[in-house]
Amino acid sequence: MKNKIHFKVCERQVKEKKQLFTAIENECSSIGYYDLPVQNVDSILNYTDTFEQEIENIVVLGIGGSSLGAKAIYEFLKPVKLPIRNLYFFESTDPLNIMEILSKIELEKSHFLVISKSGTTVETISVFKYLYEKEANPSSYTFITDEDSDLDKFAQEIGSKVFYLPANVGGRFSVLSVVGLLPLALCGVAIKELLRGSNAVKESFFNDGYLKETLLNKAIFYAKYHTTYNINCLFAYSETLRYFTEWYVQLWGESLGKKQRHSAFHVGVTPIGLIGPKDQHSFLQLIVEGTRDKSVTFIKIEDFENELTVPNLTLPHLESLDILNKITFHDLITMQSDSVIEALKEQEDIPLDEILIKRVDEESIGELIYYYELLTSLVGQLIDVDTYNQPGVESGKIILKEKLKNYQYKGKK
Repeated sequence: MKNKIHFKVCERQVKEKKQLFTAIENECSSIGYYDLPVQNVDSILNYTDTFEQEIENIVVLGIGGSSLGAKAIYEFLKPVKLPIRNLYFFESTDPLNIMEILSKIELEKSHFLVISKSGTTVETISVFKYLYEKEANPSSYTFITDEDSDLDKFAQEIGSKVFYLPANVGGRFSVLSVVGLLPLALCGVAIKELLRGSNAVKESFFNDGYLKETLLNKAIFYAKYHTTYNINCLFAYSETLRYFTEWYVQLWGESLGKKQRHSAFHVGVTPIGLIGPKDQHSFLQLIVEGTRDKSVTFIKIEDFENELTVPNLTLPHLESLDILNKITFHDLITMQSDSVIEALKEQEDIPLDEILIKRVDEESIGELIYYYELLTSLVGQLIDVDTYNQPGVESGKIILKEKLKNYQYKGKK
C-alpha cells in the first residue's frame, strides 16, 4: 500500500518522532495486537478442516470488536472471491433484525460462533439463549472467550469447542486474532495471506521501512491539530470498503475519545466513514463549504481486476454524455476520486491524504487493518489517552445490568 500526504508536516520534529516511536516499541511488551501478524494459526486451520460440507452458514454472535473486523474483511473480499460458506452476524437485540437473519438460515446447516471476551456480554448472551432453546446441540457451537470466564465454564460443561483470546488484545484490536480469523477461515479466506499483509506493515514501521515516516508524520499532525481538525473523514472509493469504514469508526472513536491521562480535558477525533462516489452527492458539500474542522483520507484501489466498460452508445437527448462511451468503470471511479481530491486541494485549508491499496485481496486488507491499528496507537500516545480502555462504554453496561436486575425483581413480585 502507498500513502500520499497532501498536508504540511514538519520534518524537523526528529526528537518528537523518536520519543513516539520508542513509546510504541515499549507498548509491544504489554499490548498483544502488535504480535498478531506473526502468530501460529495451525490450530485454527486444523479446526476448519474438521467441518462437514453440510455446514453452509457460519453465524457470529458478537458485537463491536467481536464482529466488525471479520465483517469488514468478508464483505471486502466477497465480490471477487466467492466464499465457501455464508457468514452472518447477530450484532443487535433488535427483534426485527434477529428474525430477518433467522429467515435466511437453516439451523441444521449452520454453525454458531459465540464471541465474548468477558463471557457476559448482554447482547451476545441474550441472542445465544434464544438460539440455544431452538438448537441445543453442543457441536453446533464454538465459543471464543477469555480462559476461565463464565462462558468458558459453560462451554466446557456442555462439551463445546472453545478458543481463547490472546492476552492483552482488546475487542476492537482483535480482528487479526482468532476472533476474526476463525470465522473468516471457515468461509475460505486465506488467513495466512491476511497476516502476511499485516506483517508487511509491521515490518515496514518497526524496521525503518517506507511507512515509518508516513505514520509518524500523520500521527503528529492529527495530534497537533486535534482540536482544530477534530473530525476525520475516511472517504473510501469502493463499495467493498463499506464495512471497513464501520470498523474504523469503532476503532478510532472508542480508542481516542477519552479523558486525558494527565489532565481534566476530554479529547478525541470524531470518525466519519464515507463511500465514494455516492457521498460526493451528499457529505462532500459539508466538507467543501462547511466548518473547517475536518481532515479527509481517501482510500483508492489500484486494480479492480474487472474491466466493465460503458458501452459505445448514443442516447437521444443525452448526446453530451457520449464522453462516457468506452470508459472502464475502473477508470471512471478513479477519475471521480481524483477530481474530488483536486477540488479539495484548491481549498488549501482542508488536510488531505490518499491511501492506495493494490487490489481486492487478503494481503491488501491485512495491510490496511494493521496500518489503522498502528495509527490509532500513535495518535493515542500523542493526545495522552489510554488507547485500550473504554470507560465510557463500561458505565452504560453497568447501568443496563442494574436495570435488568430491577426488571427481574419487579417480575417476581
